[in-house]
Amino acid sequence: MHEIPYEEILDNLRALNAQRVLIQSPEGLRREAEEIARFLEEKSIDVILHGEINYGACDPADREAKLLGCDALIHLGHSYMRLNLEVPTIFVPAFAQVEVIPALEKNLEEIRKLGKKIALVTTAQHIHRLDEARGFLERKGFEVLVGRGDSRVSWPGQVLGCNFSSAKVNADGVLFIGSGYFHPLGVALATRKPTLAINPYSGDAIWMTEEAERLVRKRWAQVAKAIDARSFGVIVSTKKGQLRLAEARRVVGLLREHGKRAELIAMNHISYGKLEGFSFDAYVVVACPRVPIDDYENWRKPILTPREVELLLGLREDYVFDEITGTDRDFDEPMGVSVHGPKAGL
Repeated sequence: MHEIPYEEILDNLRALNAQRVLIQSPEGLRREAEEIARFLEEKSIDVILHGEINYGACDPADREAKLLGCDALIHLGHSYMRLNLEVPTIFVPAFAQVEVIPALEKNLEEIRKLGKKIALVTTAQHIHRLDEARGFLERKGFEVLVGRGDSRVSWPGQVLGCNFSSAKVNADGVLFIGSGYFHPLGVALATRKPTLAINPYSGDAIWMTEEAERLVRKRWAQVAKAIDARSFGVIVSTKKGQLRLAEARRVVGLLREHGKRAELIAMNHISYGKLEGFSFDAYVVVACPRVPIDDYENWRKPILTPREVELLLGLREDYVFDEITGTDRDFDEPMGVSVHGPKAGL
């Protein structure tokens, strides 16, 4: 279950004088989206549910909302991200209703293996429990650091699937609170420090060191497969929060400087099936780093990140996880607000 601030959502819509709204949600929050719709329709607001897959705050359906004649977009399940949106957008994080202290208590001895000074991070779903977790750990004798992160994250201590800046503090190790595999794996790769992931739902604790090493070996294998590639399709995303056109052009320039043929390809939903007609020997995804890491087995040709291109060309020696940072693009006149948490401004 998740906390949904119905009245706060309604107050924001009334402040916008919104009569019709589009509700966008990830697959795991579709029931909550239906409940919001029923609540708002009782308040005489016209509601449309967005049925496409949603990949995060980087993937708002503001264009669709405008096309459908909506006055606002409700983006459910993710925290505010500063983007230039086409309609006013209300970001609703949907905090998980699960306690974190029991899982920390259960795994206290594992946490001690991180060292005395630990960085504490989590996702938007559990960010409201971070102060509580910090207090518990400090009472147990730890020095707990909660990094601010860059402008891409909404709260100190929050990590995204593409941004781990809040974990990059001077700590002995990193403690991640949350479910799932990709976020703590990204933390381990981005910080190169011992990382322990504790799942507040199951109470399980997983060390990410071996998982990170296993992933790096797989990524090096992709780089090796691309050694003989002479042509590259460099994919740039049209999703507003993943648009890294300057970085994509930089990658094209690097490849061409090293005698490779490289062309830009613009896509929204990135999948190999859509690219079958092209003749490129390999591809570079300059968008969400989860695409080349999660989906590489579905690609018949090598698929790299920008940092892996640098490895391929001999421009770096150590593996570096690709991240989207708050300085990757410029933002003008953001039209978003966060609810049920620190306001991020209209």
